[in-house]
Amino acid sequence: MLNSLRMALAAASMMASQGVWAQTASMTDPIAKGEYIARAANCVACHSLPDAPAFAGGLKMATPLGNIYATNITPDPDTGIGKYSLEDFDNAVRKGVAKDGYRLYPAMPYPSYVKMSDEDVGALYEYFMKAVPAAKLANKPSEIPFPLNMRWPLAAWNVLFIDMNEYTPKKDQSAEWNRGAYLVQGPGHCGACHTPRGLFWQEKALDETGSGYLTGAELDHWLAVNLTQDINSGLGRWSHDDIKSSLKTGVTPYGSAVGTMVEVINNSTQYLTDADLSAMSTYLKSLAPAKEKNAKPWAYANTTTEALLKLDFTTAGAKVYFQQCRSCHADDGKGYGQYMPPMAGNPGALEPDPSTYINLVLNGSMRLVVNGAPDGYRMPPFRAVLNDQAVADVVSFTRNGWGNKAPAVTAAQVAKVRADTDYATDKVIVLKMK
Repeated sequence: MLNSLRMALAAASMMASQGVWAQTASMTDPIAKGEYIARAANCVACHSLPDAPAFAGGLKMATPLGNIYATNITPDPDTGIGKYSLEDFDNAVRKGVAKDGYRLYPAMPYPSYVKMSDEDVGALYEYFMKAVPAAKLANKPSEIPFPLNMRWPLAAWNVLFIDMNEYTPKKDQSAEWNRGAYLVQGPGHCGACHTPRGLFWQEKALDETGSGYLTGAELDHWLAVNLTQDINSGLGRWSHDDIKSSLKTGVTPYGSAVGTMVEVINNSTQYLTDADLSAMSTYLKSLAPAKEKNAKPWAYANTTTEALLKLDFTTAGAKVYFQQCRSCHADDGKGYGQYMPPMAGNPGALEPDPSTYINLVLNGSMRLVVNGAPDGYRMPPFRAVLNDQAVADVVSFTRNGWGNKAPAVTAAQVAKVRADTDYATDKVIVLKMK
């Protein structure tokens, strides 16, 4: 394995013809290539904290078994990966096995990273070992109680739920489609958030051939949206350029990035080449509708606007919307520009799961930072302003106004999110690379 990884670094130009690695194969500097892969894989989002050294770990992550903490992946020899050989690094990234032999929890998305090429893993190793500053910061132990913290069952979990092979290009698809599939399935690990989990916390599908793949999933009271071509809650109304713009800037005519997707935009996808963003868009546009195969497309209805303009507040939540929301999202629900997105026809408003809307109203959103500039219209929190019933009412109002049709939200649902969450942080991680 070690020799094959080293050989792969020298074989970049040969791989380019296959289309899957064409973008990074053109980079002659392994460190620059590794930096690009680190961006594509968004390593910083999980392995960094605000006001702390990049990649030094410490991020708390909730799992069904208890809390775990991201590890230090700087080249510090004592607390990081400074003593890792290339083979050790590959075992951790693509197999989920650390240098000392213990198995990593699949919060580390090795079920996706296993699809990465030898070349990209080798370049990633070069970047971390030679370009990332070492930071001596001890790793925090997990908070999973015994015996649930035993890791040997993960070996069986891997056998049952992971295809331990790197990505193989589909001969019946274009080079662009294959490049997009590689990025989405592999380094981008989109399925880790956007694919529902099964009974044993496994992704229900790892590519487009499986049921449930990228159909949306709730994570820490944020809904990672449906990325299939479902016409309302998915990307069915989005053009190729809409998807590309969303990955580049975090905004589209249908809404803006929220929750953990903000971190993806801030430190990952905005830095990818236009060709790679186009390839990802091409791949996502090819995914068949999964949950709304016979659904009618959303259509705007003006009755909500007419009622608001008449100061008719008989519908629960209407008065709260008029007082707190209309200044940004408008009487007609169409918003005021790209950072004040529409409520009318917003995919989040057409999704049965209300997690994102409840979380946004309670806690607000982190700032998008694109091209070094933070957006000026961050969603504010209303946790201290509105009680649970008021939040439930206004969320239900927006999800059933202007032609939107979604299940009503209860005060009990809001109370649950309120208890489990807190204000969105003002401290945004924006990693500066070369």
